[in-house]
Amino acid sequence: MRNVAAPVVPIFRSQIQAELLAALYLRPQQNWTLTSLARDLEVAPSTLHSEIHRLVEARLVTVTEIGRSRVLHVNPDHPLVQPVTEILNYMYGPRMIISEEFADIPGIERLLIFGSWAARHAGNPGPPPHDIDILVVGEVDRATLYAAADRTQERIGIPVNPVLSSTHRWDADTDALIRQIKSAPMIDLTADLHTRSEQPAP
Repeated sequence: MRNVAAPVVPIFRSQIQAELLAALYLRPQQNWTLTSLARDLEVAPSTLHSEIHRLVEARLVTVTEIGRSRVLHVNPDHPLVQPVTEILNYMYGPRMIISEEFADIPGIERLLIFGSWAARHAGNPGPPPHDIDILVVGEVDRATLYAAADRTQERIGIPVNPVLSSTHRWDADTDALIRQIKSAPMIDLTADLHTRSEQPAP
């Protein structure tokens, strides 16, 4: 069963519209059709038909005919692409999902996104990332860590690769991978993690 996303903010017409846009804008490497979107969002295709029609009319989304399939893509030339992507990334993107899934794991002292995802987020040019690398620093049960990574991967839709490091390994600066991570762009989720873990249960 798909995890329920964060509640929609008032700038979107509906939860379905927001989740539809998030799929298209945050996973642009995927060839989406009406059927595949409906399957991913766990709704009937008829539910999405009118929403997609509105997005195509507004030129936020384009349609390409490939054989018998109508493939949907984000229109890269639309002036709202960047701000809409930033809003969707905040609401539904990897940062929020990773923080949610890792918040309840005991022993995490530091949580970072590194690698190509962090590099693209920092504005470094390159191909779209096809996976997300996460560094977890602390004394953490590996089975719990990998289970959280699997849940995150299912929600985001691309592979999530967790790397576990002890505090000593992180502080010592003798490990080649740690030195590489520290010298490149990274996204520190530690504060987000602590904020979510301190929130009272609903």
